[in-house]
Amino acid sequence: MDAKQTLIERYTEVKRRVAEAAVRSRRRPEDIILVAVTKNAEPEQIRTLLELGHRDFGENRVQRLTQRASLVREWFERVRVLERTGDKPEGAKAGRILASGTPTGPGTLAGPARWHLIGHLQRNKVRKAVEHARLIHSIDSLRLVEDLQAQADRRDSPIDVLIQVNCSGESSKFGCPVPAALPLAEQIDTMLNVRVRGLMTMAPYCEDPEQARPVFARCFDLFEEIRTSGVVQGRFNLLSMGMTNDFEVAIEEGANVVRIGTAIFGQPQDESPDASSSQDSSGSQTEQVSA
Repeated sequence: MDAKQTLIERYTEVKRRVAEAAVRSRRRPEDIILVAVTKNAEPEQIRTLLELGHRDFGENRVQRLTQRASLVREWFERVRVLERTGDKPEGAKAGRILASGTPTGPGTLAGPARWHLIGHLQRNKVRKAVEHARLIHSIDSLRLVEDLQAQADRRDSPIDVLIQVNCSGESSKFGCPVPAALPLAEQIDTMLNVRVRGLMTMAPYCEDPEQARPVFARCFDLFEEIRTSGVVQGRFNLLSMGMTNDFEVAIEEGANVVRIGTAIFGQPQDESPDASSSQDSSGSQTEQVSA
């Protein structure tokens, strides 16, 4: 079977499962943001998803995010030049990207992709993260937020973030403790150029995704508590939960952002299923995510 067609089939199947989970949770499929995690994706696979109209992509390391975002931007610019000169762009569907790409401007990439940083952010990588990420999912301390604010002030451009909460209580995961989330949200809300948009959490990897349900339910309750507290004045409306092995349960428990890599791009050839599963966590101390 053609590799490109296999990718399209996997992507279509994930979209179907997302839609069905949304309906079960009494929401519309379009209310769920599917972040395609490109850690193990080939450049051609990313381009195929762009041609299909997909826009949200995620990476767990800043260096790889920079590389991927630059690659997509360069390709988009090449397509735009070819369109302007009347030549046919690479890819039969490339013209759609120009017609439906996101507008450029402060805080956005000059192209059709919206990049999410889903992994742990080190303070010395903040400048690059602010340059390339549309949304940072992994904010867990005030010191990190202060560094983000300093960079955003220099750019005179706001950055949207999610607070990562350790709802499972695992020592191996990043994220602030549950009781610290609301005070951190309140502190971020006082900053001019950092906007807290919601929460992110990781569930422990389990063969049975139902075992993740209590973790997701706990995060949703916290999300609702902060959203209705009056502490956050801006748009606090994003709840990032769920990956390849548990995204349907996460959606059923209230997630409207899911981070999926393996189910879309396939199992990495140099990893066994068990090895990939054990790394399926953007909160792991090794920062290895297969999503």
